[in-house]
Amino acid sequence: MIQPRSIVKIADNSGGKIGRIFKVLGSSRKRYAQLGDLVVLSVQKAEPRKPIKKKDVLWAVVIRQRNAYRRRDGSYIRFDENAVVIVDKVKHEPIAGRVFGPISRELSEKGFQSIASLAAEIV
Repeated sequence: MIQPRSIVKIADNSGGKIGRIFKVLGSSRKRYAQLGDLVVLSVQKAEPRKPIKKKDVLWAVVIRQRNAYRRRDGSYIRFDENAVVIVDKVKHEPIAGRVFGPISRELSEKGFQSIASLAAEIV
């Protein structure tokens, strides 16, 4: 359950480290984001000498969430942290060249095959 003002980890090598969600995309009344949902975030912490800077407003897709996510087979998946990957606003392709940590297979089912191909581990 990622909602506006949630603090998330940016799990790619674009330069951002920590971000704050301020809009969940989808419907005008959509309150919570789950795995594979698009969000708008503001970068709170960033690495020096990288293309992403502090206070940048970017689109991202949720790849990990602390709240348990129910799969179609009835099992649940849960991660240790809330994490996102920054994506292009138009094509929804990842800006970075690497994705750190595991991701769930629901991302490739929701149309983010390029993020799934960059990930080291799919759970």
